[in-house]
Amino acid sequence: MAFLSTIDIIGSGITAQHLRLDIISENITNMNTTRTEAGGPYRRKVTVFQAESGKDAFRNELVAAQGRAAAASNAGFARTAGVRVAGIIEDQSDFKLRYDPTDPDANENGYVELPNVDLVKEIADGMAASQAYNSNVTAFNLIKNVISKGLELGK
Repeated sequence: MAFLSTIDIIGSGITAQHLRLDIISENITNMNTTRTEAGGPYRRKVTVFQAESGKDAFRNELVAAQGRAAAASNAGFARTAGVRVAGIIEDQSDFKLRYDPTDPDANENGYVELPNVDLVKEIADGMAASQAYNSNVTAFNLIKNVISKGLELGK
């Protein structure tokens, strides 16, 4: 049933964009954090997506249908197409500096290292992630309507 794989693809996009929005929120929340447990200011985080082609899914199903022994070890692990979060990495760009010798986090020259978070960039990324999330929800609603209309034909 092709519509089930379509729902899986849409679901992977919704999940990935939801995590992306969470990371963007974390960045904005910590844009003024000058001290972390690791030491130093907060470092901006970025999500890295990886496309999943799902091209081996049919091959795995065919092997399983033929009853090969190798299929038993791969059963249930057939990949579907979509997207997955490959990782969350830290942005290695330079920290911003602000002169404030009274700050407890200031260095010997009186400069405080601030996080490398740019509010404008985070808002733009958040808008893009929100738009992608909404697009996936729209696609899900469309496939739901198509399935519903198909079931009505059977009445």
